[in-house]
Amino acid sequence: MRLKSTFLYALLLGIFISCGSKEEKQPEIPEKPKDSIFYGFNFNHFEVVRDTVRDGDSFGAIMAQHQVAYPEVHAATQKEYREIFDVRRLRQGQPYVILKSKDSIQKPQVFIYERDKINFSVIDFRKELKVYSEQREITTHMREASGVINSSLSETILDQGMDYDVTHNLASIYAWTIDFFQLQEGDRFKVIYEERFIKDSTYAGMGPIKAAVFEHAGKTYYAFRHQADKDQNYAEYFDEKGNNLRRAFLQAPVNFSRISSRYNLKRKIAFYGNKVRPHLGTDYAAAVGTPILATANGKVIESSFTSANGNYVKIRHNSTYTTQYLHMKKQNVRKGQSVKQGDIIGWIGMTGNTSGPHVCYRFWKNGRQVDPLREKLPMSNPLPSGKKETYLAQIDSIKQALDQIQYSE
Repeated sequence: MRLKSTFLYALLLGIFISCGSKEEKQPEIPEKPKDSIFYGFNFNHFEVVRDTVRDGDSFGAIMAQHQVAYPEVHAATQKEYREIFDVRRLRQGQPYVILKSKDSIQKPQVFIYERDKINFSVIDFRKELKVYSEQREITTHMREASGVINSSLSETILDQGMDYDVTHNLASIYAWTIDFFQLQEGDRFKVIYEERFIKDSTYAGMGPIKAAVFEHAGKTYYAFRHQADKDQNYAEYFDEKGNNLRRAFLQAPVNFSRISSRYNLKRKIAFYGNKVRPHLGTDYAAAVGTPILATANGKVIESSFTSANGNYVKIRHNSTYTTQYLHMKKQNVRKGQSVKQGDIIGWIGMTGNTSGPHVCYRFWKNGRQVDPLREKLPMSNPLPSGKKETYLAQIDSIKQALDQIQYSE
């Protein structure tokens, strides 16, 4: 009896184990690949070709390399699309993407060109031709930073890990009040500006400077970005009292240059036997090819060449003021053309009577040449009294935040 019980127990145990081992596993369902969305396209649906524009590349040549038919290429170059995306102006070094069909033909369907890290243009060849430009989704963060000048402004900014463009933006904001080639050791600044990111991770450059303060030669210069009029599509910078930092004239026609020779009515030149030869201009030395800027709005009344002046441009700003820019490598404006302050009117050269690359900047007031560095030049209009109180209230908290930033050595 005991033997039968043992046998029965073993039999039941075997059946139980056998049944457990034959349990069928559920088939694994492969996970669906995650969408890879870039520029508004799911890259999983295409064969993706990434490249950059090379020296000598053109849109037509790139498309021909990928077997895009000429009629399709020609259609994308038509005048109606040029304001959206002018394919004649591809820049060397800029990335582009070609999306091809995922089949044996691999027909190019979409061309995507990166204008910069944020802006891109698209030519969609599928079905009806589409040409458009868009922006990547970006987020912005405010950054507070500061620096003390020990060598140059640009080196100080780089040492503090700031975007190099902060250098140019500060120079632009204070172009009428601070000569950045006369900075002194110990001058210092604070700045609050936007930093832009793609998907909160990829840095995409700096946005506008919201506020800044610069201490130079014992004076303090505040700057706050403000759109004074809702109808105007740009903002300007005002100080803590509501005065516009922009002057009617830039302090110099060249950014980041040095004065190599000043206006001097009693200058003697050894080459001419130490005879007095008045120098009626201010020379700004810079490398050949450096842009020369119109120092104020006006109309070009001369764009010509003489043996002494070389290539030059002369601008009438109003009935009182006229300026002239000598020794250009090449002019960028023609007679009769209207220019705005800061427009590039030419480039530094060595044409005419000159021993080195520079621009000789000449300045007329009421028909008489004067020294612009000694003139009290007119300022732009301040905020209207009715809007000043609103402005001062708006900048109060920003000024407090600016004042609380600690200087980084």
